Amino acid sequence: MAIVKRPRPVHVKKGDTVQVITGTDKGKVGEVLRVIPQDSQVVVKGVNVRTKHVKPQQEGESGRIVTFEAPVHSSNVMLYSTKQKVASRVGYTINDQGRKVRILKKTGEIID
Repeated sequence: MAIVKRPRPVHVKKGDTVQVITGTDKGKVGEVLRVIPQDSQVVVKGVNVRTKHVKPQQEGESGRIVTFEAPVHSSNVMLYSTKQKVASRVGYTINDQGRKVRILKKTGEIID
């Protein structure tokens, strides 16, 4: 019997600005390009940049070196306020229209 991986809730969404809080890229700030909920990972612009050597595919074509952002675990990033220049945990509250919105706990800034 195969083990089925279920998507885990991730506290960030595509388009959020986050700061890396641990690892080799600690302190870097970037935008979330992609969220991978199956592995609880996120791809952040300019963070965890890797290089890949690609062989030529056709006759006469030359090989090339491609750089790309590899995913990092979502627990290694925190939401970042560009106004206050501070990273914060995420909280949830109900706004005036009765919708659930995300807020930064340190600043009270609404994200959604």
